[in-house]
Amino acid sequence: MEKPFRLDELLTHIRRALELDATNRTHAAERAETDSLLAALTDKEREVLEAVAAGKTNREIADELGLSLRAVEDRRARLMRKVQADSVAELLQLFNRRIGDNR
Repeated sequence: MEKPFRLDELLTHIRRALELDATNRTHAAERAETDSLLAALTDKEREVLEAVAAGKTNREIADELGLSLRAVEDRRARLMRKVQADSVAELLQLFNRRIGDNR
C-alpha cells in the first residue's frame, strides 16, 4: 500500500491477510495429520496403498507382489484402519492429498 491510505483499504488488506493465514494453518494441520497417518504404515502396507491408488485389483496386487489374495486383503484392511479411511474413495483422497503436496 502507498501512503496516504484509507482506513477501509487498510482493514481490507488486514482481513485478507488474516484469512490467508487461517487457510495456511488449516492446510498445514491437514498435511501434518496426513503425514502422521501415512507414517504409521509399514513398507508392505505402503506398497499395497500405492497399488490401490494405481487402480489395481486385489488379485493384480497379489500377483504383482507374489502374495496370496488373503495377504493383500489383510494388508489393505490394516492400512485402511491405520489411516482411518472408511472407503477406498477416502483412502485415495488421503493418498492424493499427500502426493499433491509433494509436487
